[in-house]
Amino acid sequence: MYPGTYAAQTPDRIAAAMNGTGETLSYGQLEQRSVQLARVLHEAGLRPGDVIALLTENSLRAFEVYWAGMRSGLYVTAVNYRLKPDEVAYIVSDSGAVALIVSAEQAATAEAITGLTGAVKLRLAFGGLVTGHGSYEEMIAAASAVPFADQPHGATMLYSSGTTGRPKGVRPPLPGIQVFESGEAIVALAEHVFGFNRHTVYLSPGPIYHAAPLRFSTAVQALGGTVVMMKRFGADQALAAIQDHHVTHAQFVPAMFVRMLRLPQQVRGRHDISSLRVAIHAAAPCPVEVKQKMIEWWGPILVEYYAGTEANGMTVIDSATWLARPGTVGRPILGVVRICADDGTVLPAGQIGGVYFERDFVPFAYYNDPDKTRASQHPEHPTWTTLGDIGYLDGDGFLFLTDRKAFTIISGGVNIYPQETESVLALHPAVYDVAVIGVPDPEMGESVAAFIQPAPGAVPGPDLEQEIIAFVKSKIASFKAPRTVRFVDELPRTEAGKLMKAELKARYATA
Repeated sequence: MYPGTYAAQTPDRIAAAMNGTGETLSYGQLEQRSVQLARVLHEAGLRPGDVIALLTENSLRAFEVYWAGMRSGLYVTAVNYRLKPDEVAYIVSDSGAVALIVSAEQAATAEAITGLTGAVKLRLAFGGLVTGHGSYEEMIAAASAVPFADQPHGATMLYSSGTTGRPKGVRPPLPGIQVFESGEAIVALAEHVFGFNRHTVYLSPGPIYHAAPLRFSTAVQALGGTVVMMKRFGADQALAAIQDHHVTHAQFVPAMFVRMLRLPQQVRGRHDISSLRVAIHAAAPCPVEVKQKMIEWWGPILVEYYAGTEANGMTVIDSATWLARPGTVGRPILGVVRICADDGTVLPAGQIGGVYFERDFVPFAYYNDPDKTRASQHPEHPTWTTLGDIGYLDGDGFLFLTDRKAFTIISGGVNIYPQETESVLALHPAVYDVAVIGVPDPEMGESVAAFIQPAPGAVPGPDLEQEIIAFVKSKIASFKAPRTVRFVDELPRTEAGKLMKAELKARYATA
């Protein structure tokens, strides 16, 4: 399916709404505007396999650009608008983008990169004037609203976070179908695993340049539901949106759960969230205690998945099964999970190693980086791919993640997984946010250091440091407790909630 199906049946049905503003986009409008934009792109010379880049904050225009690309056989590259101009220019240039569409709110960046992105043939801006860019609104208004007879399906080409170097584009093969044909894996998963349908009202609090918000939101539209987009996440605002829009499905990252749990009880209790049937979470490990508290509050409606832009598979776990095995991210519903040693040897249940998904095909390649592509593959089996995580399988095949391989702390020859220490600290009353990394230690090689953003009212200092260290030692083995605690104003996180540990290590580890 695609939005045109629902535009023909119920053109006034809402495909997307911007929370708190009253702005909506009907299926009829989404169909017409995406067709008109597809015409504009074609007139500019774009053909199947070309790339269109999108630079915007959360905006309903993103869905028009996405579906115009999908019905034109184009790759759509959504760019993180929080990046610096030279970083944005790198992605636009590296992707080979022929067209660039920007929000007027990003005018400063858009104007700064014009001279750095010479391969771009078409530049459009919506929501206002941007020097060197044509008017998005005027161009599509003047274009035909009759769709092309041939509408080859496009794909997303999204870029890695770049926390360990320059970001790289993940370029899957084009699906080789028409846009109105079924066959997209994410749409099938949304329908059959998460229960999306035309009655779904999906709350999307994350940034639209991120893979999950973009792909899940557009899967909702492929199935005829309604997306409620938040300009940005706020704990109180998210609960209000669930109530106001009668949200049935939503997706969060664990940091958002922590923010909501920290709301005063009277604030949490004033919102009616009874319409919510499924609360999806992913993108980062969820501390066991955090998830337990969310299930106690919302009921057994949490569904967790483990996957990634580059993943060759996916695991899923519902609340009831998770409560019987706290900490697991589930069993695979796509692919086969293999746990491997550094030399590629497959390890038995209970042993920790690199997490690989085995499939019978290679799902992607990093654009312009064959070395990084090979590094994501098993040394002997190129169809086994890894996201760089480590973990283990229990005897029943449930996957438990221990941490990212890159962030394992080796102290005195012993492996320490920061995720475990972070999980203990996540709900300490004096901790608002936490990251644990290894820092150089002349005796042990590395030692465990906790970086903590204090909760409101907490008094940072030596007394709180000792309290925090003692708290961790009371919960887990002493060698996993931080030897030092540094109090910071804020930790580096992406807008999607992912902790940028590489940036933290670069900033502090050598200090």
